[in-house]
Amino acid sequence: MDDLTLLFQRAAELAAQHRSGLAEAPVRAAVDAATLRQRVDTAIRDAPTPAGAVLEELVSAFTPGLVATPGPRFFGFVIGGALPAASAADVVAVGWDQCAFNAVLSPAAAVAEEVAGGWLKELVGLPADASVGFVTGAQGANTVSLATARHHVLAAAGWDVERDGLPGAPVVRVVASVERHATIDRALRLLGFGTSAVEEVAADRNGAIDVADLEAVLGRGEPGPTIVCLQAGNVNTGACDDLRAGTALARRHDAWVHVDGAFGLWAGASPSKAHLVDGVALADSWSCDGHKWLNVPYDCGFAICAHPQVHAGSLSYTASYLTGQGGPTPALGDLVPESSRRARGFTVWAALRELGREGVADLVDRCCTLAQRFADGLGAGSVEVVNDVVLNQVLVSFGSDARTDRIIDGVQRDGTCWLGGTTWRGRRLMRVSVSNWSTTEADVDRSVAAILRVAAADAEQTPAD
Repeated sequence: MDDLTLLFQRAAELAAQHRSGLAEAPVRAAVDAATLRQRVDTAIRDAPTPAGAVLEELVSAFTPGLVATPGPRFFGFVIGGALPAASAADVVAVGWDQCAFNAVLSPAAAVAEEVAGGWLKELVGLPADASVGFVTGAQGANTVSLATARHHVLAAAGWDVERDGLPGAPVVRVVASVERHATIDRALRLLGFGTSAVEEVAADRNGAIDVADLEAVLGRGEPGPTIVCLQAGNVNTGACDDLRAGTALARRHDAWVHVDGAFGLWAGASPSKAHLVDGVALADSWSCDGHKWLNVPYDCGFAICAHPQVHAGSLSYTASYLTGQGGPTPALGDLVPESSRRARGFTVWAALRELGREGVADLVDRCCTLAQRFADGLGAGSVEVVNDVVLNQVLVSFGSDARTDRIIDGVQRDGTCWLGGTTWRGRRLMRVSVSNWSTTEADVDRSVAAILRVAAADAEQTPAD
């Protein structure tokens, strides 16, 4: 075998060794960033180093700082663990090294995104003729979608925002829940609206938008360009907005409707959970992540639009040297901000091929069932479960904010599992997100036992705050 084959085989072997050990490995990193920084050789060398030696040095230097995020007991944030076929496809895709800008540059990348995007739309119940831009994640998807919405509502008002910018443009109303994800606000900052553009709508006790207040907020404003942001999957509680009712109200005001479905959009792929996103296909644009509930490697997200020409009109560009751009059908690069980007379609194709329709539904259902098991186990241990568990999110309190934070820290240091904290409705809470394809009932029970063990130890050390 030649040197390149040996090198790639060794890389795959090292990656497989890491992944195969995650089921029993401590979830926390062995060292923190400050310690790792002291250990790593920070001086650049004058002479070249053989590739094989570089690979071994890389693994030796950085393995102690790895967190077992792809493992079965990582419940912090909404992070999936890449499926075997998707991981293997990503290894091959790196070797192929395709730039997914258009079909001339890579016919394979173009067709992979076309097929995988079609499967995605079919699974979650979106229009078959919608455009799909493969972006980095929900931030990219929300930004692209709101840029598309900006293009549409201002064009309808007679303003060319791509040519003339926002100075002097009609004021655009942005109506969104108080429970919206922070990436909506950052997208508004990046797009020149600013966060003060948001007209906030109240949310119900579990974090879904209050439809009556949405009607009231929409009715208070002056007629004009309007964007309404709805949500499938509250980042804290998992709650889904009433998409059918919310969209119907928005339509009365000729508003563009965007659904932030970073993880909750996948509820549409499960017959038992699809009712939570009833009416989702009525919207104009949607954001979704692949590296969350679909369990593909980082990074991968989708900006989906019911109006492909509007989608392309807000982002596309051409130049004399760009063969393959500017045709009647939007190219890959017309739907995302980047020209030079990795071919994400290969891993999505592989994940959906591995799972199939039934496998995706089972993945969603299992994670939701395991989240409820988490809530039941902690509740049985006299821990307060704060939210209604409707998807894969659980919020719990250990009494005071200070005690909750101590237990979160203690659980992270224990290493059995990893969970983060959040502030919701003015309270510090432990946040449990179950998103990994490999998580089992045993993983949940083991994690619940560790959390209760840490809580009991804390109660002995600090009887009252």
